[in-house]
Amino acid sequence: MIYHLLYPLHSELSALYVFRFITFRTIYATITALVLSFILGPWVIERLSRLQIGQVIRKNGPASHFKKEGTPTMGGTLILLAIVVPTLLWADLTNRFIWIALMVTVGYGVIGFVDDYKKVKLKSSDGLSARGKLVWQILVAAVAGVLLLTCTGFSSAMSVPFFKGFNPELGWFYLIVILVVIVGSGNAVNLTDGLDGLAIGPMIISSAAYLLFAYLAGNARLSAYLQISSVPGAGELAILCGAMVGAGLGFLWFNTYPAQVFMGDVGSLSLGGALGVIALIVKQELVLVIVGGIFVVEALSVIVQVASFRLFGRRVFLMAPIHHHFEKQGWPEQKITVRFWIISIILALVALSTLKLR
Repeated sequence: MIYHLLYPLHSELSALYVFRFITFRTIYATITALVLSFILGPWVIERLSRLQIGQVIRKNGPASHFKKEGTPTMGGTLILLAIVVPTLLWADLTNRFIWIALMVTVGYGVIGFVDDYKKVKLKSSDGLSARGKLVWQILVAAVAGVLLLTCTGFSSAMSVPFFKGFNPELGWFYLIVILVVIVGSGNAVNLTDGLDGLAIGPMIISSAAYLLFAYLAGNARLSAYLQISSVPGAGELAILCGAMVGAGLGFLWFNTYPAQVFMGDVGSLSLGGALGVIALIVKQELVLVIVGGIFVVEALSVIVQVASFRLFGRRVFLMAPIHHHFEKQGWPEQKITVRFWIISIILALVALSTLKLR
């Protein structure tokens, strides 16, 4: 919106030419999201507390979590607002990729909001049924997939890290990849959100990594030099990623231990969905397994735990997701969180190295 208002005036005022640059607009989208979070954060927390929208703790969870009962949840509404508003202000709104990414972000946020609301209303840790939640996630991802596959400049070829020139063309079968990546990413982030600051830290790091991927994919000269897929128009997604970084930092201010507010499914699902669709658009879908390694391990720990118990009647972990396993072993919550952040930084650096190791 700001871009469309001010950039056309650059012929009269040359200083406004700076709005043409994605780097400039990304920086200010990040700052806008951060400031918006700081300004609205206390008000959102106060409103959630007044409405008695408190976290419901599952009874078989770690004993240390019982003291968190009643902490305001659904703080992801703040994250969602701090992502959408700066993106609309600073991005080129004629870019179809921006609208598709925002559709997934908001769509998954709505699914999470309904799930959180049902939990609060029923005073239960159960919200939407697992099947119902999955169906709606698949539907949103499918709509995004169809829009992407019919979008000019988007290829159904899949990029494989470490192997230059190996880009298998999948055609409409790529829709399956789209569903797996978006739905899987949304749920993986959702499963990671179990400790104060645990999910939002790796999310900030992952968003920063994809900010760089988006900028490079949208720049024909740099993508050719690095021998990665060039996606005309994908550079605008750097602005969305910047907003995600700013919103994440702002939310972390209130979510760090001891948390004043939890993001809830409205935050974790929307963030995960956004990360998934961005990874697909910039053609770094498989690299997401590395960048979001923490989320992948958290999701796999649940899958392994459930499969092992159903097949053999045994549990592999003391409790799943895996961060609860470490809690059961006596690790302090802050130690788990910070160590997961450190691992996330290392994984992001490894993922960025794939730009040269080809």
